[in-house]
Amino acid sequence: MTPEKIKLVKSSWANVAPISEQAAELFYGKLFELNPELKSMFKSDMTEQGRKLMAMLNTAVNSLDKLETIVPAVQDMGRRHVTYGVKDEDYDTVGEALLWTLQQGLGDGFTPEVKEAWVDTYTLVSTTMKTAAAQAA
Repeated sequence: MTPEKIKLVKSSWANVAPISEQAAELFYGKLFELNPELKSMFKSDMTEQGRKLMAMLNTAVNSLDKLETIVPAVQDMGRRHVTYGVKDEDYDTVGEALLWTLQQGLGDGFTPEVKEAWVDTYTLVSTTMKTAAAQAA
């Protein structure tokens, strides 16, 4: 992650964070539209699940310039997701839903540069999770 990409992710996130509840609803709506089978993995209250998602994203975004502080937590999350039945291809669906949600929330602010920065960020996080999951399996 370049400093410029980190700056783009952080500044765009600052525009999404105030609408985090709506963003979470959009995200899960799109996720389940893309793959309805994923809905069965979520047993808890979806409003609470949305809060957890937004808190995790907030932590990840705010830690992009000090990744070593969150890598162990991201790896743990990847190992936990194995027990939920998450498969590698599910990460692609999550990424698609995340980018769509960001586009909805940012509108014209979701420039090609911002999109690329978020793709890099999500790729970094999801690859770390998938690697830890594979090691746990």
